[in-house]
Amino acid sequence: MAAYLQWRRFVFFDKELVKEPVGNDGAAPGAAPTAGSAASKFLCLPPGITVCDSGRGSLVFGDILPPELFALPVAEEIQLGWNLSEWKHLDCPAHMEGQIWFLPRSLQLTGFQAYKLRVTHLYQLKQHNILASVGEDEEGINPLVKIWNLEKRDGGNPLCTRIFPAIPGTEPTVVSCLTVHENLNFMAIGFTDGSVTLNKGDITRDRHSKTQILHKGNYPVTGLAFRQAGKTTHLFVVTTENVQSYIVSGKDYPRVELDTHGCGLRCSALSDPSQDLQFIVAGDDCVYLYQPDERGPCFAFEGHKLIAHWFRGYLVIVSRDRKVSPKSEFTSQDSQSSDKQILNIYDLCNKFIAYSAVFEDVVDVLAEWGSLYVLTRDGRVHALQEKDTQTKLEMLFKKNLFEMAINLAKSQHLDSDGLAQIFMQYGDHLYSKGNHDGAVQQYIRTIGKLEPSYVIRKFLDAQRIHNLTAYLQTLHRQSLANADHTTLLLNCYTKLKDSSKLEEFIKTKSESEVHFDVETAIKVLRQAGYYSHALYLAENHAHHEWYLKIQLEDIKNYQEALQYIGKLPFEQAESNMKRYGKTLMHHTPEQTTQLLKGLCTDYRPSTGGRGDREAPVCRANSEEFIPIFANNPRELKAFLEHMSEVQPDSPQGVYDTLLELRLQNWAHEKEPQVKEKLHAEAISLLKSGRFCDVFDKALVLCQMHDFQDGVLYLYEQGKLFQQIMHYHMQHEQYRQVIAVCERHGEQDPSLWEQALSYFARKEEDCKEYVAAVLKHIETRNLMPPLLVVQTLAHNSTATLSVIRDYLVQKLQKQSQQIAQDELRVRRYREETTRIRQEIQELKASPKIFQKTKCSICNSALELPSVHFLCGHSFHQHCFESYSESDADCPTCLPENRKVMDMIRAQEQKRDLHDQFQHQLKCSNDSFSVIADYFGRGVFNKLTLLTDPPTARLPPSLEAGLQRDLLMHSRRGT
Repeated sequence: MAAYLQWRRFVFFDKELVKEPVGNDGAAPGAAPTAGSAASKFLCLPPGITVCDSGRGSLVFGDILPPELFALPVAEEIQLGWNLSEWKHLDCPAHMEGQIWFLPRSLQLTGFQAYKLRVTHLYQLKQHNILASVGEDEEGINPLVKIWNLEKRDGGNPLCTRIFPAIPGTEPTVVSCLTVHENLNFMAIGFTDGSVTLNKGDITRDRHSKTQILHKGNYPVTGLAFRQAGKTTHLFVVTTENVQSYIVSGKDYPRVELDTHGCGLRCSALSDPSQDLQFIVAGDDCVYLYQPDERGPCFAFEGHKLIAHWFRGYLVIVSRDRKVSPKSEFTSQDSQSSDKQILNIYDLCNKFIAYSAVFEDVVDVLAEWGSLYVLTRDGRVHALQEKDTQTKLEMLFKKNLFEMAINLAKSQHLDSDGLAQIFMQYGDHLYSKGNHDGAVQQYIRTIGKLEPSYVIRKFLDAQRIHNLTAYLQTLHRQSLANADHTTLLLNCYTKLKDSSKLEEFIKTKSESEVHFDVETAIKVLRQAGYYSHALYLAENHAHHEWYLKIQLEDIKNYQEALQYIGKLPFEQAESNMKRYGKTLMHHTPEQTTQLLKGLCTDYRPSTGGRGDREAPVCRANSEEFIPIFANNPRELKAFLEHMSEVQPDSPQGVYDTLLELRLQNWAHEKEPQVKEKLHAEAISLLKSGRFCDVFDKALVLCQMHDFQDGVLYLYEQGKLFQQIMHYHMQHEQYRQVIAVCERHGEQDPSLWEQALSYFARKEEDCKEYVAAVLKHIETRNLMPPLLVVQTLAHNSTATLSVIRDYLVQKLQKQSQQIAQDELRVRRYREETTRIRQEIQELKASPKIFQKTKCSICNSALELPSVHFLCGHSFHQHCFESYSESDADCPTCLPENRKVMDMIRAQEQKRDLHDQFQHQLKCSNDSFSVIADYFGRGVFNKLTLLTDPPTARLPPSLEAGLQRDLLMHSRRGT
């Protein structure tokens, strides 16, 4: 039970009288004007209004209470919670009886005659423009229920869609309360005899609706309310003595007795979803809240309750506060003083009174247009307008009621930015009061909205470092911290020397639970000397570089670092070995070499000392790791030899470096046997086939270390015969010079010429070698004799006897060549004479064709036939099948075509010669002209392949002349 005496009171509503609209004198239509009404500026309703409701944009009023209620005994009035004496003295005009009034927002009061006598109850639906009313059309207790459709009109008045009697049986009784479900399928009516009728079905139509008695009791029914929860509909029924609920959406209507306390008329209401749609019963001692199956909390609000109403999360209660004895209400009007009625607006969620005011003779409290309206007996309408949320919060801030402001903001659904602003102000207030622990808790609630630096600056003092730590921890837990915040938090831990908190912060179970920048944390821990914690973070979050930095640079644990690299994936192991390989090689050379061997052959990450056989095999480029062995030649040699044996396709740099190592060892070795062994190893490496294509570096290495056998081998592999020759010439190795010429002279004949020049420059006796060279030159006809003589003329030791045999043989060969040329000339002249004679015979003598066989098919020649002057004859059909033209002999055509091509080539070349000579004479740059003709291939040698000439006659005179010209041209060449 919550005592309201402890609740704070505020003025969260503004009160004012509703003013009448401009141009209206305030009198109701048909009502007698009151004194001074013409000068009044406030709205005045018709007198005697006792039935009210609101909804759909209007306030709805009915006329005075029926005479039957005025005739009730005083004891029953008290039992019902009514005080009728205050209205019994009123004398209302007869023409106002049975009227229903509507007051829209324009405050233009309108009404219509709903009943002939009086209106006793009204219920305006909130979601439909439907009005349900109870009243009387004739004297006696015979209440009628009428359903009005306010959207439709019947003669200017709302359309009455249904009329039916309210009394379910034959015994007359008075209607005490009325409620309608918003789905228009349920309507409940309560009576003073304790009975409740339920109208189920479409309440706007007779044939779709069914009325039955739901409840019978001994106490008057004072309140009804429907509650919808999903598909279940509950009906709360409250009497003067008890509270109960029914499930009306089913068939059996099960009932639940909720309490043995009741309330008076208009002292019950249904809350909104903010209070879980609880049924509120306002008794004189307490206000109770009920669920459909149990009683909820209660609040001890004093005073005799007259009205209970629910408005936008607030409970509105009008209660009587009289200083005189209750018996005074039964005394005469003259001796009675006016009761003071207090209207309190309670915020049940936040436990405060939002507004409290004293009114006289409250008729009812209505809610419409976002405000509360209090109707008093004098016809005045008081509007209670709720202040906006910001104004209410400022009022609370002035009183330093920050907790209440926070609760209010939450209940008003203030956005997160607004809440954060309240938390900040609350934190600032607590900080100014010295409550740093409380302040930091409020600042924590601003995380995500308030800039963290605002809070951090307040707690940077060493005395409040624990508060700063708490704030930074929460900042990290919400994953809103940056690298600077992580640095600051870790520094706080180290300053406080709180190792347990530090371990709790960094040792998370999974990557998803990490709320800080791991790399920043590692840096801070390393700087503070917490190497074990930094290693833990680096290892668990795969910051391999930081792990190795700490192990190698801070802890100097090289063995652990090397084992850690061996567990990494290939790419990371490779990159880290390139970065830290020299350091590891310096301190652990053997283990580092073994790891590099594996990394460059068949690397698999090790797990617990065993390789993962399912991991894919990767190989690093062994050449890239050679610089690591800069100061470890022994390990380098072992590594390179291992790579050359296990992986023959290693990069060329591996073999070049291995060759350099072997040559260095060979050059510095003094022991003959060992030196010979090293010599053999170097030669073996050169002959391994890895230096065939790329041997420049190997050649330089051999030359640097004066490894002659290697130099000569590489020269020979690279076909550098000139270099081999020069090498032997430099070392004056005459026999080797001759041997090189004999071995490679076929591939490079110029070697013999160089050898002859070399020996010719020697002043010592080299006749033997000169003779050998001349023999090969003469055999292969490599040099003109004159050039040979000129070459040897510079040698003072070379005499004529040295070249006598050479010159004799050369002259003999030239004599033989001259004789052969003269014989060929004589043969060409004879053949020319014969051809000319044949030409002359063809010109002067007839040609007899004596061929008996076809030159194509070799069959007997038959007419028709074709004969040519060359002596070939053909069947006509054979000729037509094989000939390309009618004027050419198919047999002689290939030979004739060759001759013609030769003639055309000579003519073209002759024309080019003339053009060349002309351009050469006219041009300023003769060299450019010559270069241009060289590029066009003009000076290329022309070679024609022809068949040997035959003895047969040419086919025509033109062919004979062409052949004659061709023979002359050949003879000329």
